[in-house]
Formats: sequence, C-alpha cells, structure tokens
Amino acid sequence: MQKTTRREFIKRSAQYGMSLWLVAHSWSPTYAQNDKLNIGIIACGGRGWGNIDGVSTENIVAICDVDENPLGEAAKRFPRAYKYVDFRQMLDERHRELDAVVISTPDHTHAVAAMAAMQLGKHVYCEKPLTHSVYEARKLAEAAKRYKVVTQMGNNGHASDGLRRSVEILRSGVIGAIREVHASTDRPIWPQGIDRPTDTPPVPRNLHWDLWLGPAPERPYHPAYHPFNWRGWWDFGTGALGDMGCHILDTAFWALNLGAPLSVEAEGEPHHRETGPKWSIIRYEFPARKGMPPVTLYWYDGGKLPPKELAPEIDIQPNCTLFIGEYGKAWVPHGGEPVLLPREKFEGYQPPQPTIPRAPRGHHQEWIDACKGRAKAMSDFEYAAKLTEMVLLGNVAFRTGHKIYYDARNMRAKNCAEAERYIRREYRKGWSL
Repeated sequence: MQKTTRREFIKRSAQYGMSLWLVAHSWSPTYAQNDKLNIGIIACGGRGWGNIDGVSTENIVAICDVDENPLGEAAKRFPRAYKYVDFRQMLDERHRELDAVVISTPDHTHAVAAMAAMQLGKHVYCEKPLTHSVYEARKLAEAAKRYKVVTQMGNNGHASDGLRRSVEILRSGVIGAIREVHASTDRPIWPQGIDRPTDTPPVPRNLHWDLWLGPAPERPYHPAYHPFNWRGWWDFGTGALGDMGCHILDTAFWALNLGAPLSVEAEGEPHHRETGPKWSIIRYEFPARKGMPPVTLYWYDGGKLPPKELAPEIDIQPNCTLFIGEYGKAWVPHGGEPVLLPREKFEGYQPPQPTIPRAPRGHHQEWIDACKGRAKAMSDFEYAAKLTEMVLLGNVAFRTGHKIYYDARNMRAKNCAEAERYIRREYRKGWSL
C-alpha cells in the first residue's frame, strides 16, 4: 500500500510543480470587478473534463486530481492554475481566492469534498449521484441551506428543454392521473457481479492511491477500480441505479413531486458483497401527494426492460420512461419530449404554455448564473438530495435482500435494522463530514 507522508507530499509537490510554486500569481478574488467566478476543480479526469468545459468561461484558479496524469493534462490547459493532489490542501491554501468548486470525483468522495467547500462558504457544483449514501445527501442539503451557498448536481439533462417540457406536459393532466411509471437504463457498461481481485499489482507512480481511497475502507490498489470501473464497486460507486437513476428518474421525480417512498423492494442477480448486480428491477411505492394519487415506480437495468404489453405500439428501448395515466400513456426518451399514446387519440394535441424557466446555455451556465444572482439553479442540493435519497434507497433494498418500509422523517427502514449500515456508511479514520 502506497502512503504519502506530509514530508513526501511536499517533496513531490515541489518536484512536480503541484502547489509550492515560487512564481508569483496574479489570482485574487476579483469576481465583482470582472464578473467571473474564481473556480477550483476537484478531479480533472473522466467527467471532470466535461465539467471543466462547462465552466471554462470562468477563472480556473486551482486544479486538483489524485492522478497526476489528468492533472498534468489540465495543467496544460490552465498553466497559471495552482496544482494539487489533495483537495483538502487546495481548500486550505486557496479558499480566500475561490468563489466556487466543481467536484467530479468518484461517488464515495462527493460528500466529504462538497461539505468541506460549503463550510468555507464556497458555491458547489457536484457530479451525480450527489452522494454515496442517503445520510450524506441529507447532510449536504442541510449544509447548503446553512451556509447559504449556490449548489447544483450534475444531472445535466435537468436543464434541457426536452426534460422541462416533459414535466410541463405531464403536469398538465393530458394523460390523467398517473399511478404507474416504468424507467430503464442500458447500464451497467462496466463489470458488476464480480468478486474482489486477489492480485496486488504495484500502484502506478502517477496515482496517489491513499488519497483516491479517501473515506472508503482501505484495500490494495488494482486497475479493476481506477480510472473507470469503480462505478460497480459498492465501496466506491453506486452501481447502475446510482449512476443513471439521477438522470433517468429525474423526469418522474420532478413531474410527479415524488419525494420519499413508503417502501422499496428489489430483485436482481447476483448478490455480491463487493459489487452491484448484473441486472436489477426495483419497485418503489409512493404515497398520495398534493392532489396526486399514490404511484408505483419500476426501475430496470442490466438488459431488463418494462413488459412489452404495457405499450405494444412502440419499440421499448432502454434510457426511456413510460408513464401510465388514466387517459393514456406517455413514452419519454431521456432528455426528449413525450410521445403520447395511443397516437391517434392525441393527434393534434397542443402542449401547455411553458411554466418552467429555460436554461438555453445549459446546466453549468445555469449554476454560474445562479452564483452571480441572475438565475436559480434548478437541481440545487435541496432538490438533488431528495432525488438522490430516493434513488439510493433502491440499492439499500437490494443489498439487504428485504422489502424495506421507509421512515423518511427518521431516515431509517422500520422493518430492517440491517439497512442502517447502507443508509449511513462508516468512514475510514481521518475522514469525516
């Protein structure tokens, strides 16, 4: 196991030019003067590149990644930015210069990075799912409110015209009261249903493995985890449901004001201690809400799809959602507008006038504008935490092997004490919220 002492870190930082520059920098908190945010980037690889692109109109003041390879690539693009491998050091040394941070780490580090930034009064953009656990989602929502910062979860489709139009159409009542929803994904596209590798290859020189582990339990490095396949491992990711649920279930959650479920049950194979299943079907039951009837929501992944007989007139594909109402059905491709069924019944249908603000320049810019007081971030942590909590409860039910009856007020499964360790995970020593 490779570990980095503070003395070694400082030595390597000087060697690689990460943070201890002797060159004077001109960065200062000049947001009011030039109307640009000073942003720190936490994780540059993977989704980090897309998020960097999304905020590149602003001042990128500091960049951080535990892997020196993507860090080095980002440094080529932003040569004047301070460079770090530990986001805690970045926040400690640069917090007076930063207005905001963008977090694109693996799921297991989202919460600790976001909390550390918010406690310093920084606005936060964080990739989906917002957190690795239900408890973390609750705490981040509370912190965003307490510290009065602008937040946004990186479910980019939330800002699309198609999704917002879908919400308006579904809320219009065109298909009547909706009591059943079926949503699916083509994930996982990474290994799941597998055991932990037994070989222990050396840690690559470019990777600070102990920092990559962060709050997760200690284990030897293996390329089975980094840089991409961590998504399937319970210690680091949240499986197919966590990876895509905050995208695909967003339409139903928003349009139907779903909130917390009453119960969740899951089936899938195989049950592995280490990784998510190769496939799963999750069933959520929601109570009546503000004039809306109770609703049952089904989730399908790993090649499973809604039954064909639910909508025989269409070719059911993954990454879509089927809403079943009193007067008809709505087939909604992710990010697209609804196809109302049967088609002949709704021929000539005129959608309602828009009621939800649009984000013509996208999800990142909506957050940037909100940081500057010009808009509202529509997937802020108040909303995103509730969506994430709902999504992750499906994993809780799968991992316990029980149908769980959820007490949302007290954040516990009323009938399953085992669920507690999945609702609120333990952190490795030295890491906390």
